Amino acid sequence: MKLARNVFLGSLLALSAAACSPVQPWQRGVLAKPHMALEPYPLQNAFRDHDYRSREAALGSGSHGGGGCGCY
Repeated sequence: MKLARNVFLGSLLALSAAACSPVQPWQRGVLAKPHMALEPYPLQNAFRDHDYRSREAALGSGSHGGGGCGCY
């Protein structure tokens, strides 16, 4: 019971901490810059993810096979 209460309070705190505020028109240019993106290099990150998953067989990624050693 105490765990459920703590999980509820923790998730409530996390939701209240996510502050969403309106973005002014003059701020949108700054936020649209490539270095402000969550993934500034999405193609490079996708390649690295594919490369890692193809080498790491322990992940159970399904379609990718690999030796499992993680060697490059």
